[in-house]
Amino acid sequence: MRKQERHTAVLLMAMGGPDCLENVEPFLLDVRGGRPTPPELVEEIRERYRATGGKSPALDITRRVADQLERRLNESGEERYRVHVGMRHWHPFIKDAYAELLKEGPDHVIGMCLAPQQSSLSTGAYRKKVEEARAVLQSTVPISYVGSWNTHPKLIAAIVDQIEQTLDRFPPHERKHVPVLFTAHSLPQRVVAMKDPYPDEVKATVEAVSARLGKRPTTFAYQSQGRSSESWLGPTVEDALDLLYHAGQRQVVVAPIGFICDHVETLYDLDIELKQRAIRLGMRLERMPMLNDRPALVEVLADLVTTHQAMSTPQR
Repeated sequence: MRKQERHTAVLLMAMGGPDCLENVEPFLLDVRGGRPTPPELVEEIRERYRATGGKSPALDITRRVADQLERRLNESGEERYRVHVGMRHWHPFIKDAYAELLKEGPDHVIGMCLAPQQSSLSTGAYRKKVEEARAVLQSTVPISYVGSWNTHPKLIAAIVDQIEQTLDRFPPHERKHVPVLFTAHSLPQRVVAMKDPYPDEVKATVEAVSARLGKRPTTFAYQSQGRSSESWLGPTVEDALDLLYHAGQRQVVVAPIGFICDHVETLYDLDIELKQRAIRLGMRLERMPMLNDRPALVEVLADLVTTHQAMSTPQR
């Protein structure tokens, strides 16, 4: 008799984004936990999406990643994998994706966030959404979560490759002097008092990439601070760019190592706003392409899943 094939469901999670301009306001309502967004801010954010294609590309990218990852995981034939996509703040919501994957009767669920650096305010919130869905659905299917992958060797190699390709846009005699400005999404300053791992995890990614780049000028800043009365992690990317200018730099490569795929924070905050600031300063700014659905990222994720599968003890 043939041994029954184990079925593992992988729930690939990301923040999500509006799928059209009309859904910017309800998307923001979800992001803000049900608190209404001031009309002027809704319009400002809507204009950002209008300037970058009219919707967030994150879902389409994540679905392409999921398709490739599923094929990659099933190459060995030792176990059957199905990769599902769930979004924290827009359709398909994590709760709906979890309900859908249960219909296939998996033996084990692996939750994985498309964010290398862990934080209770970001990746922790994804897990909370999953646990809420499990409670509502009274699911007893064993589940485990992939943790930090901020210094995974294949991730660091992929980022270094993207940076080096970007540096190749500069003339050879100038290339070695071009600084790299690393960025990651800012979080409220209170994460420091909470002893949240996020700042240290971001720092570790920066250090790992910098070590592979060799003797090259680098700096780091947080970007895309939220619109709230509380303090956010800094320095800001705008201040960092100004400091580079005053230090005599006229060229820079921006490397958003806190992000995996393109969305408004890269396509608008960096490619439009920060680039315009650089132009006003008389600087040339080139942004590192995101990994998006490149094979290098799929290899990282496949390694994470298979390694985790071999080592995890799922919770019920």
